[in-house]
Amino acid sequence: MNTLKQTLESIHPVTRSLAPAIQAHLDDLTKPQGSLGRLEEMAMRYALATATVKPKPGKCRVYCFAGDHGVADEGVSAFPKAVTPQMVLNMLAGGAAVNVFTRHVGAELKVVDMGVDADFADDPNLLKRKVARGTANMAIGPAMTHAQTVQALETGIALATRAAGEGIRLLGTGEMGIANTTPATALFAAYLGLAPASITGRGTGVNDAQLKHKISVIEKSLAINQTALADPLSTLAALGGFEIAGIAGLILGGAANRLPVVVDGFISTAGALAAIKLNPAVSDYLFFSHLSEEAGHRAVMNAIGIQPILDLHMRLGEGTGSALAMSLIQAALKMGSEMATFSSAHVSGKEG
Repeated sequence: MNTLKQTLESIHPVTRSLAPAIQAHLDDLTKPQGSLGRLEEMAMRYALATATVKPKPGKCRVYCFAGDHGVADEGVSAFPKAVTPQMVLNMLAGGAAVNVFTRHVGAELKVVDMGVDADFADDPNLLKRKVARGTANMAIGPAMTHAQTVQALETGIALATRAAGEGIRLLGTGEMGIANTTPATALFAAYLGLAPASITGRGTGVNDAQLKHKISVIEKSLAINQTALADPLSTLAALGGFEIAGIAGLILGGAANRLPVVVDGFISTAGALAAIKLNPAVSDYLFFSHLSEEAGHRAVMNAIGIQPILDLHMRLGEGTGSALAMSLIQAALKMGSEMATFSSAHVSGKEG
């Protein structure tokens, strides 16, 4: 527990005393003050997170965490569990949507096997960090043991620390795991007190009868694990997944290293929420990439007071939203570091 405990203790809110200097620089850029809207907000957020008045863009990396779920045995997904390893292989071959988008924005992609029920050959872009071959069925008991949860969190922490040491300047989360909208929804319900019926979506495309069944499985899981929902860590163990805990760990490690993290969609938000519950200060280091079309994501975003960067009606996961949002964050950093100032360009400022 030492690594997790030390990491949680090392995360502190950003130093807001730098905000006036950062704002003064943004206001001196050759444009009307505030005219670049949320790009200026992104530049400010990144500058505060990294404690740098004029940060420059740098290397980006998306970690796509993969894992299987015992709750898939309850019939909560429209696709079979075999799709998880098949999609991992597709990503390693470069054929998934996240491959296309990370290539488009110039970000690295690493796939992390946190708990896929399959074995993979060695690949330079695959990180083998398997905790177990899938979680237990949360509908009949805790999905993970305490030790497994800590192991998954510390795996994510180590990846963030490694990335910081390798000069990565912006991290992104992604995931792959058949049935993982079910544990994600259960975590939202437990952490935020939201009714499962109001936030459960169709995931991979279940029909009306399957959706009703999925809601009942989530309600059953919450009831069966009720005594384990007393604190954030045991809640994550009871209702989470190896890839969700890995994402939470990456976020904790990013915050500890002042390395901002771009959160993908619905499932990644569950990992982010777990990290926030473990240490609220991590919020200062997060960018939420997009509003997922998955039912319930808007309610979750409203509950934690977040306006995501994009709203493209996406619900794929993988890290697709992270990659696309990275492009805008990089643009915001280029704005702050490459744009001329009124004083340097000898452009007259606003009169009066």
